[in-house]
Amino acid sequence: MFGSAFPRLALLFTWLFTDRVDVAFDNGWLAPLAGAIFLPFTTLLYVLVYAPVRGVTGFGWVLVVLGFLCDLSSYGAGARGRRQQAARQR
Repeated sequence: MFGSAFPRLALLFTWLFTDRVDVAFDNGWLAPLAGAIFLPFTTLLYVLVYAPVRGVTGFGWVLVVLGFLCDLSSYGAGARGRRQQAARQR
């Protein structure tokens, strides 16, 4: 529930207090950092559904795609809000 409202903060807490991000991204830091900045829902769900031996499989990919769609919709809603605000200021 917390992750759906604040995905970047939830990802940060997951990164700081668990090893899930390190396991999912093979101890790299650039990919999860870029994911937290540009695609926070996708990155968070990838980290949560990643299984150490198998990776992401089956329904996990459905959740990752759902996270990607949430990221796209948040960018679209922001752009729509800026257009509406610009139209009101004219």
